[in-house]
Amino acid sequence: MTDRSSLNQAEGPTHEWAALDRDLNRISRVEDATFYIARPMVGFGLAIVFVALAALWAAIIVGGAPGGVMIIVASVFAAYLALNIGANDVANNMGPAVGANALSMTGALVIAAVCETAGALIAGADVVGTIANGIVAPSSFANSDIFVIAMISALLSSAVWINLATFLGAPVSTTHAIVGGVVGAGIAAAGFGAVDWGGIGRIAASWVVSPVLGGVMAAASLALVHRLVIDRADKIAAARVWVPVLIGIMAWAFGAYLAVKGLKQIVHVSMAGALLIGAALGVISYLASRPYIARKSIGLENRNKSLKVLFQLPLVVSAALMSFAHGANDVSNAIGPLAAIVQTLGLNGADVGSIPLWVMVIGALGISLGLLLFGPKLISMVGDQITKLNAMRAYCVALSAAVTVIAASWLGLPVSSTHIAIGGIFGVGFYREWGEARRMSRGLETEAAPAIANEERRRRRLVRRSHFLTIVAAWIITVPATALLSALGFLALRLLMG
Repeated sequence: MTDRSSLNQAEGPTHEWAALDRDLNRISRVEDATFYIARPMVGFGLAIVFVALAALWAAIIVGGAPGGVMIIVASVFAAYLALNIGANDVANNMGPAVGANALSMTGALVIAAVCETAGALIAGADVVGTIANGIVAPSSFANSDIFVIAMISALLSSAVWINLATFLGAPVSTTHAIVGGVVGAGIAAAGFGAVDWGGIGRIAASWVVSPVLGGVMAAASLALVHRLVIDRADKIAAARVWVPVLIGIMAWAFGAYLAVKGLKQIVHVSMAGALLIGAALGVISYLASRPYIARKSIGLENRNKSLKVLFQLPLVVSAALMSFAHGANDVSNAIGPLAAIVQTLGLNGADVGSIPLWVMVIGALGISLGLLLFGPKLISMVGDQITKLNAMRAYCVALSAAVTVIAASWLGLPVSSTHIAIGGIFGVGFYREWGEARRMSRGLETEAAPAIANEERRRRRLVRRSHFLTIVAAWIITVPATALLSALGFLALRLLMG
C-alpha cells in the first residue's frame, strides 16, 4: 500500500506550480480587463491633446489682437466639433466597403484620413462661406460681439449633439446639426428675421429628398446588377462583359461628383463640363478594367460569392473618392462659424470669402483624427448592422451616392450626403426584402434563398427595424435639437459675459 505522506511529498511541487499558474492566469485576466477598459481613455486623452493644440495654435496666430480670446475659445469648440464629425459622418463613406469586406477597418481608417484631409485642404475653402454667411448674416446682429457669441454657441451645440448621436450609434447629418446650431443662436440673438427661412425650408425638404433619392437609386442599381450579372446562368461570363461597364459608370459618376463637389473650388466647372469630365474618366476606366476583370475572373466558380472579387477594387476607389469629396464639402461644418468669427473681427486680413489656412487645418486634421480615434464604432454599424452587405450591394450604395448628388445638383435640390448614403443602404435592404417576398409568392428556390415556410419568411427581416427607426428619429430632431441647445447656450454665454 502506498504511503500517503510520501505521495503528498511527491505531488507537492506540482500542486504548488498549478496554484501559481492559476494565480498568474487571474492576474493576466485582470491586466487584459484593465487594458480593455483603458482603451477608450487613450482616444479621449488624444482628443483632449488635439483640442489643446488647436487652442495653442490659435493663440500663436492671433496673439494679443483684439478679440483674440474669443477666437481661441471658438478654435477649441471648432476642434471638438471636427473630431465629432470625423467620428460620425465619415462612417457613411467607409461603412459599405468595410461591411462588404472589401476593406479592413485599418485600411478604411487610413484611406479615409488621408483623403478627408486632402479634400478639405485642397478644395474645401469655398464651401465654408455657405455656413459662415449664408444662413444668418452678420449684419443682422446688434454688434460683432453678439455675433461671435452666437457662432460659438452654434459650434458647441452641434458638437454636443453629434457626440451624443455617435454614442447612441445614429449617423446624423452634420450639415443639419451646424445649420440648426446657427439658426438657434441667430434667433436667440437677433430674432426670427435674422434667419434665411427660404434656405432653411430647402434644408428641411432634403430630409425627405435625400434618403428617398439615395434609396431608390441604390435599389434600381441592385436590380440592374441582378438582371445583368447575378441572375444569369453563367455569372462569370456575364461579369466579364458587364462589370467593366459598371466600373465605367461608377468612374463617370464619381468624376462628375468630384467636379461638382470638389474641383469647382479650384477651377470653375459647369454641370456640362463636370459630366464631360466624368464621361472621359468613365471611358478610360472601362478600357482599363476590361483586361483586369478578364484576368481576375480566371478560375472563378459560377457562384455569387465569386463575384465579390471583381467588385473589390471599384469599392476601394469609390470609398477613397467619397472621402475626398466629403472632406472638401463637410469641412465647412466644422470651421464655418470659426471662419465667420475670424472674418467678422477682421484678424489677419481675413475678408469675407477668404478662409485662413490655419482655420482650414484645424477642420481637416480634426475630422481625420476623430475618424481614427472614434470612427470604427459607427463604421461597423453602418457596414454590418443595418442590413447585410456584400460587394455588389455596397457597389450599388456607392454608385447611388454619387449619381444622386449629381442629379440633385443639376436640379438645384439641397441634399445631405449622409442621408443619401444611409438611404442607399436602406434601399438595398428593402429591395432584397421585396425580392425575397416575390420569390416566396412564386414558390421559387435559389442558392441564396432556399425554401422556407411562409410564416418563417414573414418573420424574417433583411433590414433591422430598430436601427431604421432610431436613425430616422435622429434625422428628424437634429435641427430642432441643435437649435434649442444653441439658443440656450447663447443665453448662458451672454449672461456669463455680462
